[in-house]
Amino acid sequence: MTRPRANAARLTKDLTAMIAIPSVNPFGAAAMPGRREREMAEDLLARFAALGLESHRWDVAPGRPNVWGRLKGTGGGPTIVLAGHMDTVDVDGYPEGHEPRISGGRVYGRGACDMKAALACYLETVRMIQEAGIALRGDLIVAGICDEEDLMIGSTDWGRIGPRADFGIIGEPTGLRICPAHKGQLCVFFRTEGRATHSSRPELGVNAVEHMGRIIARFAGLNAELRENGPRHPLCGAGRFSMNVIRGGTLASAIPDFCEMEVDRRFLPGERITDIIAEYRARLDALSAPVPDMKASISPPSLEVQPLDVPRTSPLVRALERAVGTVCAAPSVITAFPGGTDAPNMGFPCVICGPGELEQAHSANEFVDIQQMQLASEVYFTTVLDLNDRGT
Repeated sequence: MTRPRANAARLTKDLTAMIAIPSVNPFGAAAMPGRREREMAEDLLARFAALGLESHRWDVAPGRPNVWGRLKGTGGGPTIVLAGHMDTVDVDGYPEGHEPRISGGRVYGRGACDMKAALACYLETVRMIQEAGIALRGDLIVAGICDEEDLMIGSTDWGRIGPRADFGIIGEPTGLRICPAHKGQLCVFFRTEGRATHSSRPELGVNAVEHMGRIIARFAGLNAELRENGPRHPLCGAGRFSMNVIRGGTLASAIPDFCEMEVDRRFLPGERITDIIAEYRARLDALSAPVPDMKASISPPSLEVQPLDVPRTSPLVRALERAVGTVCAAPSVITAFPGGTDAPNMGFPCVICGPGELEQAHSANEFVDIQQMQLASEVYFTTVLDLNDRGT
């Protein structure tokens, strides 16, 4: 069979329509029009219906649903999910972000590559299968997931209640590199407690900011320690540590009675969050012990993103390798994805591979190449057929 080609006009039309639907993540604020996924989900459901897919919606939080469309198979084949998040970051500094623009073979706009392009490619993959008259043995599910940009409640909920699948592809922007692994992310707050007093007599108080300064100095070398002497993963390399948000005190004429700092740890598959926190605690205890009145604590995690580690021998990885090699007429590249994703939460093996480059995500000039969307659609089509032919 001659491999069908993806239709650039359809891809462009779908993507520009999606970009024009604001679906900014509310990041803990109340969900409201433009700052929620509901309108984007309703658009996807209408597209699923137009393709004749069995469609479903599940509200994870008010105005924040997961949606999916199922192309039923004839039976006996693997269930494959093509999943992508519907939310985007805001358009601060990018006022035209929800006004899609086509120029120079690219589609510009907020969410163009992160990651509404992949959603458009999934729809095109279904069309290619239908137009080729192919009856898949297994089910193919196209999923729109909420809240990837913040706490990942959408994929966490999917992992809890399904639907179940054998394989999944998450089309985050990788430039069609195949990413079966990524680091996890753990964020916690270090907090120091002091005693407030007037700054004209600081000796009567306990300065929490000064105590946090000791912590900063103690942890300043941790990132270098991890990179030079820490554990390593064949794709992810070494872990990372950074100190990123700090606040303390209330006014200049008062000794601060508190200071808190949020730290970020990118940890490897196989590392445990409990061990990382225990290491933090040991460092803080050793620092506090010789310092009178120094009280330091660690908050529960403010963010936990699990690591991803799908074996390179997985049928899904192998199928993507063959598909990328065939469609792109070049050797596939297998690497780790730099950031965290929904993939480890879904409840089945998921690999990240999608159109666009990560450096365009969240930028004030976000775009995706239309030709790469065509290639991504053909890669997904070829992978789905390969997995159906070979089974699980």
